[in-house]
Amino acid sequence: MWQRAIRSLPGGNGLLSKRPDRYAPDIWPSYFSKSSGVNVIDLDGNTFIDMAQMAIGSSILGYAHPELINSVSDSIKDGVNCTLNSPEEVLLAEKLLDLNPFAGGVRFARSGGEAMAMAVRIARAKTGKDKVIFSGYHGWCDWYLATNLDNKNGLNDHLIPGLSTMGVPAGLANTAIPFIYNDIKSFESIIKEHSDAGIICLEGARYDFPSKEFLESVSRMAKKYKMIIISDEITSGWRMTDGGVYKINGFNPDIVVYAKAMGGGFAISAVVGTEEVMHSAQDTFMSSTMWTERVGFVAALTTIEILTREKVWEHLIKIGTQIGDGWIAIAKKYGLKITVSDFKPLITMKFHYQERNQALVTLFIQEMLKRGYLSATSVYVSYAHTEKIVKDYLIAVDECFFIISNAIENNNEDILLDTKVRSDSFNRITP
Repeated sequence: MWQRAIRSLPGGNGLLSKRPDRYAPDIWPSYFSKSSGVNVIDLDGNTFIDMAQMAIGSSILGYAHPELINSVSDSIKDGVNCTLNSPEEVLLAEKLLDLNPFAGGVRFARSGGEAMAMAVRIARAKTGKDKVIFSGYHGWCDWYLATNLDNKNGLNDHLIPGLSTMGVPAGLANTAIPFIYNDIKSFESIIKEHSDAGIICLEGARYDFPSKEFLESVSRMAKKYKMIIISDEITSGWRMTDGGVYKINGFNPDIVVYAKAMGGGFAISAVVGTEEVMHSAQDTFMSSTMWTERVGFVAALTTIEILTREKVWEHLIKIGTQIGDGWIAIAKKYGLKITVSDFKPLITMKFHYQERNQALVTLFIQEMLKRGYLSATSVYVSYAHTEKIVKDYLIAVDECFFIISNAIENNNEDILLDTKVRSDSFNRITP
């Protein structure tokens, strides 16, 4: 099916993170026929437990959560789109304003990338300035990829290396300036050099949390130079509290962006901002038919109801901590050099074997597949992951870490692979 895909779909699909070359290129089961809880059935009828991406973080409740599916199914029966507006749009906006007390306005989209483009557009409309100073990954749009117009490696330290600028207008050069996350010296140096910028954009959290001192620096410099702060909570949102990570670290952004988990797997994203900033949304044209369809709003309302009622984030933190502690203990048992991130709901491990890393990770993915797990070096924890699932998973990890330790000692990981080595880079795919 994947070979058919790359002949008909440029790049094979619409999402880089689901390409098999990021896992185990020749053996990864690229397509699913059914998913439920944390179980995934591929096209050949094989069942796997998802200890990897959980729909790239969107299925925070688990796959096909019954309450969510019933709510969405009921709404579909009454019509998905109409000449008139969906009242759920208003209800969701009001809910988000309740959960984000600093805010006075909301605009919706259906994906994280377009919501970030919307947030940057609104901030530019408010400030009248083009330049964005940022850290982290913020999607596929021109404003972000413009970073690599000045330096083709400009985004290499911001999640995905090698992103191409083909098709990005050359006139956007020097409008997106990166800084190192959690590095006050780097940040303040960039700010002073580009004091004509109007926007500071950073992720709420990804692998690690921002330090208090770093956030204080961001707030201080934004006030000094009259810049708007955008907190991208697309990855971190709803995983630590009832909204963004900014709520638990005393940070005060002007705009917060949500997507992924907010819809429990259904397409919905939101730009939530202060009344003063969001008023500028009316000064710039942003409009799309599918931003007003009913399903996304209903899905988000139901997902948020479950998240807040059950305090799902507490479960995510607990399970992520168990996974991370398990990785560390097993790695110590076999003398493996790894580190584990602080952000537990998206728990991540990194191997430290330089140029051998990718082959070792591919070997880990391959061996976990043999044991019935979709695995990677990160786990987007969901409400459907249980302690029993984690216990069994760590038994499989133990077996695979033993194999990896022997491969390191014998320098033969390439021989043990049944597939090409994975790659994190953005690569052109041809039939």
